[in-house]
Amino acid sequence: MSKFGELISTQIPVLIDFYTEWNESSVSMHPVIKDVAAALGDKAKVIKIDVDKNKELADALRIKGLPTLMIYKQGLMIWRQSGEVDANTLISIVQEQF
Repeated sequence: MSKFGELISTQIPVLIDFYTEWNESSVSMHPVIKDVAAALGDKAKVIKIDVDKNKELADALRIKGLPTLMIYKQGLMIWRQSGEVDANTLISIVQEQF
């Protein structure tokens, strides 16, 4: 989990998509997350974390619903939501953190 701490301790916002490949909503978010990453460029980090491969982290963050999206800035969680979100909404939320 120390790697996670390094990931979220940046000056730019970090959007994290917690997903699994067997969850339909998670899979349908893949192209949305790709669009968000393309739109934000280097102004934010966009990271996907498979909860099946990172159970300890998912448990520590109490991830229950999928997908779960979080935004961190300077190591602090500043936004969290479970369920699907459209690209424009996500882009706007992240841009508020610039």
